[in-house]
Amino acid sequence: MEYNYIRESLIFDKTEEEKRSELIKNIILTKELLMQAHKNFEFAENDLIDFYSYNIKANQAKLDYLIKQAKEKGIMMDDVRIKSY
Repeated sequence: MEYNYIRESLIFDKTEEEKRSELIKNIILTKELLMQAHKNFEFAENDLIDFYSYNIKANQAKLDYLIKQAKEKGIMMDDVRIKSY
């Protein structure tokens, strides 16, 4: 219970710029994880095929959600590309 309170209070303490920056970082990280999952899927054998296919689906769903959040906040995808290099 105490952990949840601490976790929630930290979220509210962030400024809008920090929230935007964190969202961009999460988009970049999720894109990298998705690309990595695609590469691993190419070489997967047996049961790992299922694992990487679920991993791809999960990361794609997360990326879709994060991009939707970014659009709602007015973050341009060019901002994401610039910060990823």
